Amino acid sequence: MTATVYIVIHSVFHHIYKLALKVQKGLEESGVKTKLFQVEETSSEDILKAMHAPPKLDLPVITVEQLTEPDGIIFGIPTRFGTMSAQMKNLLDSTGQLWATGALSGKFAGTFFSTACQSGGQETTALTTVVYFAHHGMIYVPFGYANANLLKVDEVVGGSPYGSGTVAGSDGSRQPSAMELGIARNQGENFGKVVSTFVIGKN
Repeated sequence: MTATVYIVIHSVFHHIYKLALKVQKGLEESGVKTKLFQVEETSSEDILKAMHAPPKLDLPVITVEQLTEPDGIIFGIPTRFGTMSAQMKNLLDSTGQLWATGALSGKFAGTFFSTACQSGGQETTALTTVVYFAHHGMIYVPFGYANANLLKVDEVVGGSPYGSGTVAGSDGSRQPSAMELGIARNQGENFGKVVSTFVIGKN
């Protein structure tokens, strides 16, 4: 039986989306089936226009019920003041019924990020998200330092032991580097192997 992983993202300026495509590629290279979703955008069109946001992504919007379908979920989270965006929190805050029935218990979870700067929450965003996983009984899969480029100090590199990432700059002008995209692909591959190994063993 082939494992399935959903990638669930919030990406106003598309930094997370670009990482997600590489995460998806790595997942598929590991042999798992994938689907890419976005969360519901709660900001009004006026606010998005004032932010000079690009057009919305053409991706299906995840429902709470769909979170029960895959064997694992990897969340792409833009950071807001060191924690997840309100849009991602809105989804997770809506999972009370799934918690009550244990519907997500035993499923695998992972995270990747976009922050304005290197000290902007590449770790704290994960730590505040893991709380949800713990309450649901989900199995969190950190990335560790599986990619040596996370240890580089001679250039800006997003990511942490909790997942791949990018540093967008305070105005969002910096795009994910080739190195960051490679780390994201690596994370997808590693996450896929963990989930696939479990599903094969279980069956």
